[in-house]
Amino acid sequence: MDTESTYSGYSYYSSHSKKSHRQGERTRERHKSPRNKDGRGSEKSVTIQAPTGEPLLANDSTRAEEDDNWGETTTAITGTSEHSISQEDIARISKDMEDSVGLDCRRYLGLTVASFLGLLVFLTPIAFILLPPILWGNELEPCGTICEGLFISVAFKLLILLIGTWALFFRKQRADLPRVFVFRALLLVLIFLFVVSYWLFYGVRILDSRERNYQGIVQYAVSLVDALLFIHYLAIVLLELRQLQPVFTLQVVRSSDGESRFYSLGHLSIQRAALVVLENYYKDFTIYNPNLLTASKFRAAKHMAGLKVYSVDGPGNSATGQSRAMIAAAARRRDSSHNELYYEEAEHERRVKKRRARLVVAVEEAFIHIQRLQAEEQQKAPGEVMDPREAAQAIFPSMARALQKYLRTTRQQHYHSMESILQHLAFCITNSMTPKAFLERYLSAGPTLQYDKDRWLSTQWRLVSDEAVTNGLQDGIVFVLKCLDFSLVVNVKKIPFIVLSEEFIDPKSHKFVLRLQSETSV
Repeated sequence: MDTESTYSGYSYYSSHSKKSHRQGERTRERHKSPRNKDGRGSEKSVTIQAPTGEPLLANDSTRAEEDDNWGETTTAITGTSEHSISQEDIARISKDMEDSVGLDCRRYLGLTVASFLGLLVFLTPIAFILLPPILWGNELEPCGTICEGLFISVAFKLLILLIGTWALFFRKQRADLPRVFVFRALLLVLIFLFVVSYWLFYGVRILDSRERNYQGIVQYAVSLVDALLFIHYLAIVLLELRQLQPVFTLQVVRSSDGESRFYSLGHLSIQRAALVVLENYYKDFTIYNPNLLTASKFRAAKHMAGLKVYSVDGPGNSATGQSRAMIAAAARRRDSSHNELYYEEAEHERRVKKRRARLVVAVEEAFIHIQRLQAEEQQKAPGEVMDPREAAQAIFPSMARALQKYLRTTRQQHYHSMESILQHLAFCITNSMTPKAFLERYLSAGPTLQYDKDRWLSTQWRLVSDEAVTNGLQDGIVFVLKCLDFSLVVNVKKIPFIVLSEEFIDPKSHKFVLRLQSETSV
């Protein structure tokens, strides 16, 4: 047996060793069904149905009948979806849904407690003023001009406190955090203890003794309102102003493709920093496209499938030697694999440029047509004038085929439905946008917020951290934000202390001398 084809009792033959055999493989792959071609025949996977908005390549017979130009190249996707998950993932999703019910209960419980405490705070000064006249009004000393002026002061201070509390505390939540906000909880506890202490003093020194000095009672209520205003100022400092000064730099890396961004944050807890990262992720990162990652996986699987293994020592050998031999054979073939990768990428770029050029020409011709229609519509009767939606439907068939082929080539077809394209086209026509403005959404991948929420593929996140999520950010901390398809790895670095010195240069020192040489022409 030849030494180059034997290793540890096994013989390996490459399926691409001969040109005729390679052509036969290509012919057989061309006649394979889409299910076998993509290698998605797993029996333990569960198909996640597409969102309600129909994708560009959806197999919709009704839509195909309505628009023949759009449906003649429509393909039917059978088998398992590309976004398939295992039974364990389904169980985890159901658990997350159950946990979300608990989060809703906790959210409403916190809102109820905060509302009750706020109501107690605003009613307490009013009760301090109204209880003495109601209980022993005949025994009270008459309220003078100063006392009546304090009524106006209390009223306006309570109004200011009400507006400030509504603006600071009663805002719509942007997300459900796993833990409570420490500073907010401490402020609520401080306010509760503060109000209780005022009530205890009021009950012992005023209610029990039936204090007759009504002006002193009103001043006591005014002091409570003043203290509440100072607590509100403290809340503004802790909740809003403290985090404005940048202290840390966060590097956010997406695990699927390595795309990264940098953000500067102040003193925040880990969970609130994670919330800021996610808010910036949806507007800064390009949308996650899993189809771009399947090409390399399919190429590696095809290379490994090209190796055939034959056992010469019988079936009793272990699989360890077989796996080692396959790795060695694959290593011998890696010198030629980079050539295949180079030509595949070059061919893909050529196809993208060609179909992009066709798409640009088709869209420009369509927009020229709609501009001519706009000039002609000025002379038509009012009943014959088209609205932007009708105009978009009129010119869409002329560009549909070129747009469909381009989106397929760039693997963006599942992000753009026919309805969304028509809406975008009608929007561009309404606002007199150019063809370049219309094509910008499709020629390059945009941020996640640019697409429909059904296409985001990442709305529920899990925060993984070695430190407690209520702890503040520190230098060197790493935490991970995980969703179903990928994760965001966040590395925290402290902004270094910068020493900036001043150097003074005398303006009179800017004087120069021109040195002439004999061989010069000056």
